[in-house]
Amino acid sequence: MPAAAPTRVNAAAAATAAPTTGASRATGPVLVAATAAMGLISGLLFAFDVAVMPGLAAGDDRTYVTAMQNINTAITNPVFGTVFLGALVVPAVGTWLLRRSGQSAAALWTAVATLLYTAAVVVTAVVNVPLNDRLAQAGDPAGGMDTTAARAAFDSVWTTANIGRTLLCTAAVVALSRALLLHRRPASR
Repeated sequence: MPAAAPTRVNAAAAATAAPTTGASRATGPVLVAATAAMGLISGLLFAFDVAVMPGLAAGDDRTYVTAMQNINTAITNPVFGTVFLGALVVPAVGTWLLRRSGQSAAALWTAVATLLYTAAVVVTAVVNVPLNDRLAQAGDPAGGMDTTAARAAFDSVWTTANIGRTLLCTAAVVALSRALLLHRRPASR
């Protein structure tokens, strides 16, 4: 048998082997999905920080309140809900898969991402959603509500909380990216 034949067989076996010892085939796709979902949420929040809120700030009170009421209604849809929930569940699943396969360093990073996003969800539930609800309950801007008072009670607190959510989610994207890189490293021999 020629000497080159075993080398080709070994190279082919190495090319089809799992990226790390004990890794599930689902781990890589789960980490990619977690990173994508977190990136989408982070990007959405960032867009509010740098474009939506500054754009609305340039307008009058009635336009501001009307736009935020409409945005808050429009965002409660199945696509957003799936990504919002998925950004919490999928990294947690990734943590479990990585721990199960003995990839503790990568699992640590997905756990960090899960905790960071959990903090962002808590901020959302404690600050942003109640403000959204109060703004909705304030009534119709065209129907004589005090839009100046409604905006004043909403704007600075909501915007500050959103910046915090953006920072938490961006840090979670970085953590998930690190986990993905660690997962793709070949096992040391």
